[in-house]
Amino acid sequence: MKFLTLCFIFILALMIPIESVDTITLHGISYLDENPVLVSLENGKISAVEQPNQNTDGPDVYIAPGLIDVQINGYVGVDFSGPDLTVEGVIKATKALWKAGVTTYFPTIITSDLDRIKKNFAILAEARKNPEIGRSIPGFHLEGPYISPLAGFRGAHLEKYIRKPNWKEFQELQEAAENGIKLITVAPEIDGAIPFIRKCVESGVVVSLGHHNGSAEQIQLAVDAGAKMGTHLGNGCANEINRHHNPIWPQLSNDAITVSIIADGFHLTQEEVRTFYKAKGVENTILVSDALDLAGLPPGEYVRGERKLVLTPDVVKLPKENVLAGAASPISKCVGVMLDYTGCSLKNAIQMASTNPARLFSLYGLGEIEVGKQADLILFSIEDNQVVIKQTYVDGKLVYKQD
Repeated sequence: MKFLTLCFIFILALMIPIESVDTITLHGISYLDENPVLVSLENGKISAVEQPNQNTDGPDVYIAPGLIDVQINGYVGVDFSGPDLTVEGVIKATKALWKAGVTTYFPTIITSDLDRIKKNFAILAEARKNPEIGRSIPGFHLEGPYISPLAGFRGAHLEKYIRKPNWKEFQELQEAAENGIKLITVAPEIDGAIPFIRKCVESGVVVSLGHHNGSAEQIQLAVDAGAKMGTHLGNGCANEINRHHNPIWPQLSNDAITVSIIADGFHLTQEEVRTFYKAKGVENTILVSDALDLAGLPPGEYVRGERKLVLTPDVVKLPKENVLAGAASPISKCVGVMLDYTGCSLKNAIQMASTNPARLFSLYGLGEIEVGKQADLILFSIEDNQVVIKQTYVDGKLVYKQD
């Protein structure tokens, strides 16, 4: 009787469905110390980080957390601020960014008509719900329209759309974005900026100072109100500035400000990048691409809205104004340039392109290779200081593999 009972229990056990657990183990070189490492993935999380057997030959690739870009205007022809943005376009851009090692990013909408901004945030909010790509978009960046109207400082932003800060107006944009705006770039010197910054911070939005000509006093007032970031330091700035009194030194010297820089090899000189890096250190520096929708397209002339743009193999220019309009490279390019320009370690370069933005924006599951973290990882080689992505994993799934 006891034997029959055991058999019955065994048969019932076989009938109960057991959820299968797929374990993937990646073998490569740790970006932290350049030693061999095994990283195991289960159910979208990192389940183990181990040293391999010394006699085991592994692939000659690095393993690092996926790159996080908090300022990207578009990619492969998809313009997040453009009139033709669709959910399908956002999906297309996201998948293309995976190939460049970007596993997390903030689609960035720049200064334009308010109805356009509102409409496009609604589209981004809808795209964010997509189960395939949604995990890669934790929030959005609004760059403007509350910035300096002065030539040079406004950069490629159209003056006619630049406005003074308006809290009610911003709330309407945030509503359209379904509370997805996590970062806003503001000029601290314009009327109403300081109370506006304070309200943004109280609502949970990170405020960054950019496209501005703020004085040291105005910048300090913004920091006191809660601003803690500087948008693409050294860019969004006039070509000719006072050598003593300008918006660069106060941001560079203020330890409360984490600066983002476009280290694509063209937006800043090697000397600027090295100086910013030495002054701010690895802890207070973030790499961003500031890539336009033209990034990933063939070089040539393009018309975007009301202006003609020229895409070179390296950068995007406004020929009429003779200024840079944006970047043509993903953030993985910036990692290689930092290695070349500063001589920093791979660990530090990845920290600026992944760990630091994860911490600044409270993306707690990202930016590091640790047990329990989200399995957003990249495998890559470094060839002549160029990062070449071999594989990209998002939420533990292989989303790109180099042919």
